[in-house]
Amino acid sequence: MNIERYFSILETLPKNVRLVAVSKGKSIEDINALYEQGQQIFGENRVQEITKKYELLPKEIKWHFVGHLQSNKVKYIAPFIDLIHAVDSFSLLKEINKQALKNNRIIPCLLQFHIAQEDTKYGFDYKSCETMLQNPSFKTFKNIEIQGVMGMGTFTENTVQTHQEFQTLVSIFKKLKSTYFADDASFKEISMGMTDDYLIAIEEGSTIVRIGSAIFGSR
Repeated sequence: MNIERYFSILETLPKNVRLVAVSKGKSIEDINALYEQGQQIFGENRVQEITKKYELLPKEIKWHFVGHLQSNKVKYIAPFIDLIHAVDSFSLLKEINKQALKNNRIIPCLLQFHIAQEDTKYGFDYKSCETMLQNPSFKTFKNIEIQGVMGMGTFTENTVQTHQEFQTLVSIFKKLKSTYFADDASFKEISMGMTDDYLIAIEEGSTIVRIGSAIFGSR
């Protein structure tokens, strides 16, 4: 783990941008060491791993789920998860609401959009998301809070393409905000940018960056 690199990354972040330290595959010791340096938000993409780490690490840590989440596993993270980044279907959102209700909490979520030119990435397109938001059942979900959007850029060295993809996500955010969330102050997050492209993401308006290998080393 590179603590110096961690602090140098922090120095590049504007005050309105939060850092999620993506700790998947990393040891309890490494996460704890970074937590002791002041990092509070950690991101994981496997349910089994995040639940184990939640049990073993300080309860002050805020856990974000940053990977593709299966509906049948929501119940395991519902008691403690601080933010789910990758809501990509109506059925998943319905299950999150159901499990949040069982745990007597409101779970913050981001809507994931497919902005990359890669079929391996998940996410809504604008039309399918709009269909969900217009579904009468959506209005009954009182135990979730949609706080914004998330997207993953194409893994490419073409920075022009990366800029364009992030601009697409920002335009989706603005459209959703004005059309569906105009009176909702909590709808304010744009989660985009990872180790290789987070500076471009910040330039384009990201409020949350998800960085792993630059801090912890490559997996």
